Amino acid sequence: MKQQSGFTLIELIVVIVILGILAATALPRFLDVQSSAKSAAITGAAGAISSAANLAHAAQLVAGNASGVAATLGGASITMINGYPDTVALGILYAAGITVAAGTSTDWTVTIGGTGTTSTVQLKNGPSATCQVVYTAATPALGPLTQSTITGC
Repeated sequence: MKQQSGFTLIELIVVIVILGILAATALPRFLDVQSSAKSAAITGAAGAISSAANLAHAAQLVAGNASGVAATLGGASITMINGYPDTVALGILYAAGITVAAGTSTDWTVTIGGTGTTSTVQLKNGPSATCQVVYTAATPALGPLTQSTITGC
């Protein structure tokens, strides 16, 4: 008589149960990693905006231009206001490399609010519906000040 080899039904069920338990404990960790990545993306955008503002300001000072004259970064003309990038399409977003067509892209939603002094960059499908970077252009009343803040994350 031949001896049969293989797994019993009980052994297979035990392995499936163990795999199910492992999957149930690992899934929340993977979801949390995705949320952390989205928060990191908006933090990176804030850093890019802050760096671009300072670089454009330095480029304008080195060129000896007046505070409203466009600065040149990497061959591109950046619209300036009061010595810092403006919030218009060819201002801070262009300098920071956050380019969008017609106000939206696959990653970012961009709005320019108020009287053109505030630019909001919001990550689509971010960790929360209000997770965003707000860039405020320099104004004559505040002097050489730009502000880039992360809110709602």
